[in-house]
Amino acid sequence: MKTRVLLVDDEEQFVDALSERLAIRDYEITSSVNGKDALEKIRQYNYDVVILDVAMPGTDGIEVLREIKKLKPLTEVIMLTGQGTVETAIEGMKLGAFDFLMKPCDTEELDTKIKKAFARKDEHEERIRAAMLNGSISSPRSVLEND
Repeated sequence: MKTRVLLVDDEEQFVDALSERLAIRDYEITSSVNGKDALEKIRQYNYDVVILDVAMPGTDGIEVLREIKKLKPLTEVIMLTGQGTVETAIEGMKLGAFDFLMKPCDTEELDTKIKKAFARKDEHEERIRAAMLNGSISSPRSVLEND
C-alpha cells in the first residue's frame, strides 16, 4: 500500500512540481493550496504524512498543525518554510511536528523524512493494535487521551 501524503502549500507551482517528484517515488499524493481546504481533506480522509508550509495566508501552518493533531493525532506532519526561524521550528516541534525543513528542500531528503515519519506512525498504530489485542486498552482514543 502506498504512503498517503497530503501536500499543503499556497504556492501552486511548488505544489505541482513537488507532487510530481513525490508521485514518481510511489507516494499517493493529494494537494491543497490553503489551510482551510487541507483541514477539510484531513477530516474526510486518513493521511499518513502531511507536508505543511508554515507561512500561508489565512490559516497558517502552525494553526493547521494544531488542528491536525486534534483531529488525527497519529498523522505525522513535516513542516516546510521559506522563511523559517528557530522559534517557529521549536513551536512546530512542541505541537507535534515530526520534522522541519527549509524550502526549497532536497527531494531526496524529504523522501527520507517521509519514510521515517511513516515508520513512526506505523509503529504507533501497531502498538495500539497490540494493546487492544491483549486487552490493556479498550480503544485507540484511550491511549491518545492519556498521552
